[in-house]
This record gives sequence, C-alpha cells and structure tokens, in this order.
Amino acid sequence: MKSSILTGPRLTGALAFTALALFSPQTARADESGISFWLPGLYGSLAATPATPGWSIAAIYYHASVGASGGAAASREFQIGRFSPTVNIDLNVALRGQADLMLIAPTYTFATPVLGGQLSATLASVYGRNSASLAGTLTTGAGPIVTTRNGFLEDALVSYGDLYPTLKLKWNSGVHNYMVYGTGAVPVGDYQAGRLSNIGLGHGAIDFGGGYTYLNLATGTEFSGVGGLTYNFKNPDTQYQSGIDFHFDWGVSQFLSKQVFVGFAGYAYQQITDDFGQPAALGGFRSRVLGIGPQIGYIFPIGANHAFLGLKGYGEFDAANRASGWNTWLTFSISEAVPASTVTPTKHLMRK
Repeated sequence: MKSSILTGPRLTGALAFTALALFSPQTARADESGISFWLPGLYGSLAATPATPGWSIAAIYYHASVGASGGAAASREFQIGRFSPTVNIDLNVALRGQADLMLIAPTYTFATPVLGGQLSATLASVYGRNSASLAGTLTTGAGPIVTTRNGFLEDALVSYGDLYPTLKLKWNSGVHNYMVYGTGAVPVGDYQAGRLSNIGLGHGAIDFGGGYTYLNLATGTEFSGVGGLTYNFKNPDTQYQSGIDFHFDWGVSQFLSKQVFVGFAGYAYQQITDDFGQPAALGGFRSRVLGIGPQIGYIFPIGANHAFLGLKGYGEFDAANRASGWNTWLTFSISEAVPASTVTPTKHLMRK
C-alpha cells in the first residue's frame, strides 16, 4: 500500500490524517507480484508537526503510470496462475499499469495530551480504477518440452480497496517536531488472486515508524523525514508472504508567504528480507525504488475553517523487482480553525 502526504503545514490541521493515507494500488509496488503495502511518498513536508485538535478530512487523488520487465513482470504471470512455479519461463515479459485512485481519510486529533504529546487517529479507505497489461515472448519449459509464443494479457478494475487505520503521537519543542506512528491494512478490499488488476492487497500488514520535522517560523524553512518498517502477513489465497520492507520519505520546503510554500520531496524503498512462497526462478525477489519530485502547497480559509490544496509529483529510478515510472498526488483537506488560545507553529504561520 503503501501520507502525511506532503500536504502542508499544520496550518490546515488536516495534515494529521495523511499519515494514514497508505493505500496500495496494485499497479506498481513491491514484494508479491511487485506490490507493497506501503506507498512511497505517503509522508512528506511537515509530517511531524502537530495539528489542530478536532476533526479534519482529506480527499487525495493519486495517479500513477508505471512499467516493469524481467522478474517484476514474470511474477505477475505466476500470481494469476498462467504458469506453474515448477515450470521454467523466459522473463522477457513487459508489465504496464495505471492507477487512478481517490483516498478519503477522516482524522480526529485529541486535545488532551498523551505522554506529553498529541494523539490522532485516522481511518482511510480508497476507491478507484486500476488497470494492467502483460505483453512479450513467453517461453516455457518442462523437461524436454519447450514452448514459445507471443502473449498479451490485460484487464481493468473499478472498485474499493482495503481499510487503513493509523495512530500517531506528536511532540513539539520550538523548531523541533517529533512523531511516532503505527498503521496497518485490514484486507477487506476487492482482490482475486487470479486477476491481473486488483485494488485490495490480498493480505494484512502492520507498519511502525517515526519522523522528525524542522520548522523555523522566522524564516519559513522546513525539512522532514519519516522512516518505518512493514511486516507483511501471508496471503491466504496464494500462500505467499512478502518480506520485511524499509521505507524513508522526506520533504523540504520554503514558505514564500503565509499561504504558499514550494519545495521538493522524495523517497527510498528497500525490501530487507526475502519473500516466502515465490517460484525459485525469482530468487529472493527483494524490491527497491527511489523517487524525487517537486511540490507546491496553498493554505486558505473556508468560512471558519482552514483548507489546504497541494500538488506533488515523483519520478522513480533505480528500481529492482518492482514496477516504476511516475506518480502525482493532488490533495485537498479541511480542518477546524486554530483556537485563539492554542499556540502552534501553524497558528504563527497563519498570523505572521
């Protein structure tokens, strides 16, 4: 799957929800069939800054266009049952995918401190379209029998995904902000092992991590980093268990005014243990990808509430055992106004 999406300063307060915005479009990620629970780029700038207490909600449109060859494409052939794991196959296959997904993520941020920090809870869900195709020369061999043919498979699905609960705890000390989080996947989304495109992941997962944000209110300079580890449970339909994954998302930004910021964001994703249940031809099937791109955010009032509109995009490179390409995130969030008695970095930014 698998926020806070580089939404923006806690000016909006709605930033809190994004930590949980991890959904997993089955077009372009890692582990089984090259798909992962964690969606790189989920977190970005201002990830660890506290939010406004109360309710907030975010709507995030995510678009990805990716491709892969070799093991990442061949693994999808195995997943959908086109070839037996005991059969030798030529890996000269190309995978193409596109995802257009809408994530809805309501968050409640508690006013009462917990362990000296600010606790928030989010439950995100996703709905959208996912399409994929496989094409290439498929050469199979079982003993002395070798068969070669040109093949093309494609399908598309418009449906719902899994549920993603997240808890976050944040602390603020001047320009320094800290965060820990825990999240996971409840596998209730639309998934079929024999289908090329899915919205659901097909198995549960848990993910824990922490982050840091430096936010200088005098200069408007900010940088953030969030790292975590994902443990994947076995897929009961395929008896496949993906390995443990490490991910690190980052963002840097500069406020040009009290309402607008610009900057860059990026991520690194590396699987650190082998998969279990994969065909021998794929080896450990550890995946990797790096991404980087620009971002811009705009904060504005809507009545008595605060709103945020942000756009960021990533170009991916240095991928292994994983489809890669480019992706964009368009985020709109709305949160309650900052109480007059509350002193927060976002309050200062809004009023300076």
